[in-house]
Amino acid sequence: MGNRYAELQRYTGETKIDLAFEVDGEGKSNIDTGVPFMDHMLDLFTKHGHFDLTVKADGDVEVDDHHTTEDIGIVLGMALKEALGDKKGIKRYGNFFVPMDDTLAQVVVDLSNRPHFEIRGADFPSQKVGTFDTELVHEFLWKFALEARMNLHVIIHYGTNTHHMIEAVFKAMARAIDEATTVDPRVKGVPSTKGML
Repeated sequence: MGNRYAELQRYTGETKIDLAFEVDGEGKSNIDTGVPFMDHMLDLFTKHGHFDLTVKADGDVEVDDHHTTEDIGIVLGMALKEALGDKKGIKRYGNFFVPMDDTLAQVVVDLSNRPHFEIRGADFPSQKVGTFDTELVHEFLWKFALEARMNLHVIIHYGTNTHHMIEAVFKAMARAIDEATTVDPRVKGVPSTKGML
């Protein structure tokens, strides 16, 4: 297994994103997005997935956080896909539950090369966490799943604190992706009867 790493840029009229992602990391993050809540979510995603992640984003946050959040999801998804290469030897599937005080979140992933996103139970009690619009959680996750070309299923079983609900999702997603990207010595080649992912 080589170094599962990707470094990407995405510059548009709305955002400039520089991102580096390593699958087999140490949980180290260097994140500055201009969106404080996303900084927090990406930091814990990195820590709980045992990834290494560097993100520098400069976006039109004077308008709102939408473009920056969306574009980070796009670039992170692209980086995950690129870093995994041909996906030989990986487990492919991941499933993880995370409790966080009042909430319980579950994330299930399939690194199938077929993008699909489902979310259930995301009826957040608050429309904002700090200055962050909670509807952007859907936007980030959908674009991440699309560009990573993975099945991403998110279930928030219950919760009363919006911050806890979202944080539990990001932690569960990190753990599920960590599981799915783990190399299993029993897997010979690509884990698909098609012979490719």
